[in-house]
Amino acid sequence: MVNARNTIRLLSMPMLWMGVVQLTFGCLSLFLFRDNNAAAFFEPGITLLSLSLIIILAMKQTDLSKISNRDALLFATLTWLLCGILGALPIEIVTDVSYIDAVFESISALTTTGATILTGLDDMPRSFLMYRQFLQWMGGLGIVIFVVAVLPMLNVGGMRLIKAETPGPVKDDKLSPRIASTAHYFWMVYLIITTLCAFSYWMAGMSAYDAIGHSFTTVSTGGFSTHDASLGYFDSHVIFAISNIFMLLGAISFGLHFRVLNSARPKLYWQDEETRIFLLLVTLMALMLGVYLFSNNSYQSFGECLSYAFFYVISFITSTGFGGDDIGQWPEATAMFLVFAGYLGGCAGSTAGGNKIIRDIVTFKVIRREIWQLLHPHSELVLRYQKRPVNRDTRNAVMAFMSFAAGSSMLITLLLTMTGMDFWSAFTAVAACVNVLGPGFGEVASNFQSVSDFGTLLLSAAMILGRLEYFTVLALFFPAFWRY
Repeated sequence: MVNARNTIRLLSMPMLWMGVVQLTFGCLSLFLFRDNNAAAFFEPGITLLSLSLIIILAMKQTDLSKISNRDALLFATLTWLLCGILGALPIEIVTDVSYIDAVFESISALTTTGATILTGLDDMPRSFLMYRQFLQWMGGLGIVIFVVAVLPMLNVGGMRLIKAETPGPVKDDKLSPRIASTAHYFWMVYLIITTLCAFSYWMAGMSAYDAIGHSFTTVSTGGFSTHDASLGYFDSHVIFAISNIFMLLGAISFGLHFRVLNSARPKLYWQDEETRIFLLLVTLMALMLGVYLFSNNSYQSFGECLSYAFFYVISFITSTGFGGDDIGQWPEATAMFLVFAGYLGGCAGSTAGGNKIIRDIVTFKVIRREIWQLLHPHSELVLRYQKRPVNRDTRNAVMAFMSFAAGSSMLITLLLTMTGMDFWSAFTAVAACVNVLGPGFGEVASNFQSVSDFGTLLLSAAMILGRLEYFTVLALFFPAFWRY
């Protein structure tokens, strides 16, 4: 049975954290940015801080070391929902959008989707824009992992929380026997890469404000920007190249990053099958797109075509969703090509969305084996990953995920078209949300303002579904989850 007391006590921590974040940005607005926006953060921040402290004090005797798998699944799902609802409070106050739209914006930030309902970003308060950027950075490695990192009391049972939240089919590699230490290692690597990204952007000509803000959303593969034109605002292929590097780093397993840093052996990247295939796919797809753009005279030089091709392939496959140019003017086939890249996704254990390359590899090998069996019925072909056999349970889990990802995309697309949206716009909006990608095409090419309230709620749910990779959320809808 789910322990309701455990769940409520656990949820007080992300509530406390959201209160601290909002109070911090209230102080930044008041003392650093001086943009007369402090009240929008102080009012909800003080309320959240007070409520969370009341819950903590009222339930201080709760034993959080006894966390069941069901508690972890429920906590992971409710954390994203709760933080999305609470994070929306300053957004509604500052922008005067409806609360439904504010929740959509907040969930989009925290899940690192990057889909937005806002326009006129260049004229908005700097403290508010940085708040959006920080929400994406915070959500990049996951709020649940943050809770485990800062709460030593969760060291026992903490791995259940990490495994419930962390994307990818392979989640049992622990960098440390202590779970809190594992989470700290992830955040240490995350912070190092973010700092390097901010410094690189600043050296390339961004202001310190823009460099920090965009480093938050590059490494988290979130894609929010402080400008309506996204990275296209800077009109710099050097900045595109820097973003390419750090989007790729954000889309590679942070466990692998740590092992490389710890051993000083960069060749581990190439020795890892998932990372190797991921980098080869990015290179091949970008070259194909670059040649196609050049053959259609989309830009004057092949170098420019190649630069945009690499930028957009990496932006979509890592589920970042940065913009650099008006791709609505590109040949029509490129849109479906980029949507396909978004479904491929990044590596397991990274900040990227999509299906994850490890699942793509296993799926390809399963299909290849089935074809081989048809041609050679009496042969035995062992399916291997990293030179080790892949067991039947893992294969079944991967195929179930891929089937459900395709089926749910079509079902949510169907529901969205019933609100009056055309099929192409609905399909790309759903693809953007379930893959935590951000940009769509058609009606949602620039923003999601045209989506109805029902459609907005549907897409908000799709973002959480995609961020937690379906099954964590779906388990809650089975009666057996609550019964036994």
